[in-house]
Amino acid sequence: MMPAGAVVEQALALSHADEAMVIVTDAHEASLRWAGNSMTTNGSSISREWSVISIFRDGPNAARVGSVSSTSVDPDDIEAVVHASEAAARTAEPAKDAMPLLTPDADGLPGGDDTADWASAPGSTGIEVFTEVARDLAGGFDGADRLYGFAHHQVHTTWLGTSTGVRRRFVQPTGSVEINGKRGEGAELASAWVGVGTANFTDVDIPGLLSELSRRLDWSKRRVELPAGRYETLLPPSAVADLMIYMSWTMEGRGAHEGHSAFAKAGGTRIGERLSEIPLTLFSDPAASGLEYRPFVATSSSSESLSVFDNGLTAHRVDWLRDGVIESLVYPRATAAEFDAPTTVPGGNLLLTGGSGATLDTMIGNTERGLLLTTLWYIREVDPATLLLTGLTRDGVYLVENGEVTAAVNNFRFNESPIDLLRRTTEAGATETTLPREWKDWFTRTAMPPLRIPDFHMSSVSQAT
Repeated sequence: MMPAGAVVEQALALSHADEAMVIVTDAHEASLRWAGNSMTTNGSSISREWSVISIFRDGPNAARVGSVSSTSVDPDDIEAVVHASEAAARTAEPAKDAMPLLTPDADGLPGGDDTADWASAPGSTGIEVFTEVARDLAGGFDGADRLYGFAHHQVHTTWLGTSTGVRRRFVQPTGSVEINGKRGEGAELASAWVGVGTANFTDVDIPGLLSELSRRLDWSKRRVELPAGRYETLLPPSAVADLMIYMSWTMEGRGAHEGHSAFAKAGGTRIGERLSEIPLTLFSDPAASGLEYRPFVATSSSSESLSVFDNGLTAHRVDWLRDGVIESLVYPRATAAEFDAPTTVPGGNLLLTGGSGATLDTMIGNTERGLLLTTLWYIREVDPATLLLTGLTRDGVYLVENGEVTAAVNNFRFNESPIDLLRRTTEAGATETTLPREWKDWFTRTAMPPLRIPDFHMSSVSQAT
């Protein structure tokens, strides 16, 4: 393939628009799958997606935008994509988020001469990244439990170039391992899940994951049926991550100001409102160790969270909650100017800190009677005004009595708002890196504590396993 940096430069040179931006992403991916204690498939792929964004100006803050994307790797197609983008811009409605494009000199961003790795090859991966994972899984395949799972690694390298001179490049590795274990048959079937996120698989402890999986299956030797209701419930980090991710996706400044999100209040937003008496801080940080993400905006289309006019904008740490208080919402530059708010970029990771430092096992030991969840799935929004969510428990709900897990119980449908859960949380434990089960395909980089909820609402019994 033509080097990605060269694609950017050629497309920009061919542009006849007032301004133009080009984004190229090269994706290297590898996967490994197993079922019934046997490796089944593996493979790797290389692909490219690139976009040309053309802008015609009607004034400093008035513009029409056209964006066209392609997966072609033929250099002869570049000119056609550029012209298609320009044609789309000429007929577009005026952009509501129009702003001046960023420039290296005015905004302190890297330019063509300042990006030393601009011409470097993309990051890569292959099935060899799973060598140690496969070796360690082999030991688990010798056991009686039936193991199913999937390991996935992708390395996305993004190049961004603008006609105003901005040049930015970043290599983003993203990996995960999920293992599902099954024991027994029919009515006695027990199922459990463990998973972990990783950048390069050197930190994946497969024996530890298999040990935890076996422990959870052991908890299922005794079964208890419980009705729907409100229960003291321990949410493990994975379940907390799924709920906090969904909440973060709704933290858009415009929606709050216009009164159609859970972060709205009469006359403004809920910034400054206390959500928790526990000093919890929810934040995104592109430099968080082990959870790093692309530290700049690169988007081919605008939304309430991102603007093409912000392409190249540096992402910094943002505290969404600080010491239990709502601190920030998402504001692209145009929205920030409209509502006199600081510009904030949505994060590619999410961390929640401020707990007691207790492990989940310690919290189990301090529970007289309650439920321990494993994971949540099929999460859907019921009421955006309160951020009420519904969903199902999956792969293990356990009864805790007198500080010990004593049985597995049936699954439930739940109805809860993550905002209200933070208000009602009575204990937060130690923050640890975790893999969200529900949103793993879109968001993997999280670190969360376990939470104790005194009255988690199990709205009905579910027949899911």
